[in-house]
Amino acid sequence: MLSKKLIGAWAFFVICLMAAGILSLTLSIVWRRPNLMLNLTFSGVNLTAGSVLGITLLATFVLSLLVITQRGTLGLKILNWILLVNSVIILLIGTYIWIFTLHERNNYHTVFGQQSNETKILIQDMLKCCGYFDATDEVAFGGTTCPNQAAATALNNFCVTPITKFTDLTLNNIFSTVDGFMAIVIGLFLANMCVIKKRQEFERFEKIDSKRGMHSFF
Repeated sequence: MLSKKLIGAWAFFVICLMAAGILSLTLSIVWRRPNLMLNLTFSGVNLTAGSVLGITLLATFVLSLLVITQRGTLGLKILNWILLVNSVIILLIGTYIWIFTLHERNNYHTVFGQQSNETKILIQDMLKCCGYFDATDEVAFGGTTCPNQAAATALNNFCVTPITKFTDLTLNNIFSTVDGFMAIVIGLFLANMCVIKKRQEFERFEKIDSKRGMHSFF
């Protein structure tokens, strides 16, 4: 029989895995809604990756509930292989975020430049800035903040700092959350290994008892 502490630890990590999957999937859906800064921060590919991660974690959660109710260790071993796949996905996403933040100012220069003039004007009005690196760089004229080149030059406030301040905080929070997902997967993997070991011991004792029963019969 499995100890209550081991069952409790296993259940804790499984619940955390479910919560991680729900969080990842929910945010990936919610952040697709119209929002100037979030839409600038995340591309459709980024949000799709978050959805895939959320679905994968939730599928693993469902599988874990199925295999724990079965006898033997085969299902649990399969679960551990799937957890390794989860960890690879999490590692890839975390590494991508980390590498992206190393050149954040230049990366968002490209992203900002890809926006329509209407979107640029809305961002400039919101952040009270004109242009990206300077008043002539990727600037869009219109709105209340940057109606023309003279106003943009006179303002002398460029969008690179407020944009990357928001994106850096957001991406760092996501990176920390993804690190937390990795801790959950590792914790469940280790708890699963303990369950496998205990079940193997139980199966071995069952075989010993059955052999003893056969000897006593003869």
